[in-house]
Amino acid sequence: MVFKVDHPFITDSLTHLRDQQTELAKFRRYSNKLCQLLFAEAIRGLDFNEVDITTPLEITIKSKKLKDEVIIIPVLRSGLAMLFGALDLLPKSKIGFMGLERDEKTAVAKEYYCKLPKIRENSVVIITDPMLATGGSILQVLRKLRGFKPKDIRIVSVVSAPEGIALIQKEFPKVAIFTSAVDDHLNNNKYIVPGIGDYGDRYFGTSV
Repeated sequence: MVFKVDHPFITDSLTHLRDQQTELAKFRRYSNKLCQLLFAEAIRGLDFNEVDITTPLEITIKSKKLKDEVIIIPVLRSGLAMLFGALDLLPKSKIGFMGLERDEKTAVAKEYYCKLPKIRENSVVIITDPMLATGGSILQVLRKLRGFKPKDIRIVSVVSAPEGIALIQKEFPKVAIFTSAVDDHLNNNKYIVPGIGDYGDRYFGTSV
């Protein structure tokens, strides 16, 4: 399942992110804003507990609080760029980390770090990677999570490529993918076209 999130602020923010002239501070600002909106869509359908609360007018009413536990797993390094916007929206979320480094010659990702919180039956796990390109890195995370049996697993990505989506859907057809754009294709270097460039470099200011 692929959900292309359509929102005026997402459309505007994505334009700034794609523009190679967008400088560091603006790139971060638009990235954080866009990621907040993506996460707002990605948490739709979560379960609630009914609770009694008292309003400032001393009226007791029944209301709802989130029941499901949200665990966010950014794929290092670029997935961290999405974490800041996510935590503004979901400050009580637990955070796990998966370090995967892509071999530039083979485009195959190799795990070098993994630290996850306890994953329970009511856990909704959200994997973040701003560029869903080949899908190889996220596929490795999904395979690792399969043994934990969380309630649900979702993917949030700023821009996705058809090749990466197809790879994930082939093995994990029930995992929902939330993205602001599905671009045309991958080039010979496995970068998304037209894409955004290296998201991590642009967000963290490590571009050469």
